[in-house]
Amino acid sequence: MTHQSLLFIFYYLPVPSGKSLHGFHHLQCLFQDSRDECNETEGSRMSKLRRTRKKVTKSHISSTEIGGMDMSISKDDTGDSTQILKVPQLSSRMKHIKKEMAKNHLQFVRFEATDLHGVSRSKSIPAHFFQEKVTHGVFMPRGYLELMPSPKGHEVDHIRATCFNSDIVLMPELCTFRALPWAERTARVICDTFTVTGEPLLTSPRYIAKRQLSQLQGAGFSLLSAFLYDFCVFGAPEVINSKTISFPAATLFNNHDQAFIQELVDGLCHTGAHVESFSSSTRPGQVEICLLPEFGIGSADNAFTLRAGVREVARKYNYITSFFIETGFCHSGILSHSLWDVGGENNLFCSSPGPGPGPLSATGRRWVAGLLKHAAALSCLLAPAGSCRKRYSKESKEQQESVPTTWGYNDNSCAFNIKCHGEKGARVENTLGSATANPYLVLAATVAAGLDGLQSRDGALPGTEDDDSPEPYPSKPPEIPLKLEDALVALEEDPCLRQALGETFIRYFVAMKKYELENEDTDAERNKFLEYFI
Repeated sequence: MTHQSLLFIFYYLPVPSGKSLHGFHHLQCLFQDSRDECNETEGSRMSKLRRTRKKVTKSHISSTEIGGMDMSISKDDTGDSTQILKVPQLSSRMKHIKKEMAKNHLQFVRFEATDLHGVSRSKSIPAHFFQEKVTHGVFMPRGYLELMPSPKGHEVDHIRATCFNSDIVLMPELCTFRALPWAERTARVICDTFTVTGEPLLTSPRYIAKRQLSQLQGAGFSLLSAFLYDFCVFGAPEVINSKTISFPAATLFNNHDQAFIQELVDGLCHTGAHVESFSSSTRPGQVEICLLPEFGIGSADNAFTLRAGVREVARKYNYITSFFIETGFCHSGILSHSLWDVGGENNLFCSSPGPGPGPLSATGRRWVAGLLKHAAALSCLLAPAGSCRKRYSKESKEQQESVPTTWGYNDNSCAFNIKCHGEKGARVENTLGSATANPYLVLAATVAAGLDGLQSRDGALPGTEDDDSPEPYPSKPPEIPLKLEDALVALEEDPCLRQALGETFIRYFVAMKKYELENEDTDAERNKFLEYFI
């Protein structure tokens, strides 16, 4: 197939509705004109949500740059990708990129995509090929992103080996192009992934997250969110292997090696992932970084950038950074988020106008009720390894099968911590996540569960005495399983998340996790020093 014919396929082939060439299941997407949404009442917005969630339309993720240059996408003021760039707009963006390349003497560009664990997988090209690759994409073996050996025999019957061994195409989203401060003469661009026939890769976490954000926008909402990560910094030994013993670096980075953390924070800022705060945390060598909130997919892109940047800057200072604690536990990865109108002007979690303190609104209570309802299935995606789930039992030595899902106001020990103070107004911190979770899946699953809470008539969290909110959520909280095997069952039995994330993804994710459990190495910490989950 020639480059010209491949470009023709990408340009004219619509994003599939119903069955694709491989017989994938129907995808669902909400679709409404949202120009007047900011003027709607909360009641009409709820009614509209119930109507639109029943519709099945062609799946189109507008921020994906499919094939030709005139199909490129930009972001609006809310950070949600909604505008298709015309040829002059794209030409202007390419001119800007070329100036950036010349200014920074860039010689290489990384085409980056996330694998299922949230780790960056990339191919680098010489910079003078960049415009050609923007048009035609970069090819990569599918197995690089789906992370499971080629299926044999009956191991995973529903995943065809021929499909697994095929190539996929990385198509860049040009608004993510940045020179990398920590890599010499190198830039990066975050990519979306497609099959060679132009269909979105249905196991792509970024695609799934953008699809959920599209549904959210179609219902008249936008999401403002930010990730907070903990990670540990170790002194790098001369020999790195699974038996290596290393020790945490200085307990207080504020008073020790500020050059490392300052270069990291400054570099993240140059890539567009702005840091709100950083500090040493509770354990030796533990660092906490809180990113500034953004609308739309930008928050997950920033978290993806941070995870890669931490590793590269650390090695310059002869450190190894890990999202595992030295005792085998995972660090936390918190998603702080709030629901806004589609114009990004009003925080719908606030019970009164303005960002000041106040109880969570009825909309906010419905949203949190949805998170509680799906907590067991959510935990499978947010804590996707056995060591991640140890945090749920608070390091208790008692034998437990599950723990209750908790929520509260300004209580950092709760699974869903509602904060109604500060200049941002009311927001919810989803603390179920570990730092090893894929940020795109965290974002997608949180949105799916919250949307179901808005649509459901099951009830909401209790509010103030004088409001007219529905009946409170049942007094007995849902349980979160401590074993990953049980969480996988909860995910498979959750119809809402199965529909939202897609049958293809759910089947593959569950198969991958079962494969990992069956082949789990006795040294659970091997990845800490082999530099995978870092």
